[in-house]
Amino acid sequence: MTIKRIEAGPRMSQAVVHNGTVYLAGQVAKGKDVTEQTQAVLAQIDALLAAAGSDKTKLLSATIYLTDMATFGDMNKVWESWVVAGATPARATVAAGLAAPEYKVEIAVVAAAG
Repeated sequence: MTIKRIEAGPRMSQAVVHNGTVYLAGQVAKGKDVTEQTQAVLAQIDALLAAAGSDKTKLLSATIYLTDMATFGDMNKVWESWVVAGATPARATVAAGLAAPEYKVEIAVVAAAG
C-alpha cells in the first residue's frame, strides 16, 4: 500500500494520494472579497492536483464552506468559470465559521489520480 503525502506538515498534509484517489485539505486564501479568495483557492487546488498527478477534469467531489451565504452567487461565478463542462463534481456548499475571520471561503476536493 502506497500513500503519497504532499506538503506534509506537523498538523496536516495539503494533499494525500492513496489507491488512485487524491484528497485535498480545505484550501483558503487571502483576498479582499469572496471573488478574489475563490480565484486564489482554485489556483491552489490546480497546483496541488498537478503535484498529485491529477487535474480538475478528474474531480469527484467538492465541499465549499462560505462564511456568508449571501456571497454564494459571487463564489459560483468564479467556480463555474473554472470547472470543466461535463466534468463537474458532486458538490455541497455550506455556511460555516472558518479558521480566521479574514477567510470568506474554504474549498476541499477529492479527485481521481492519474
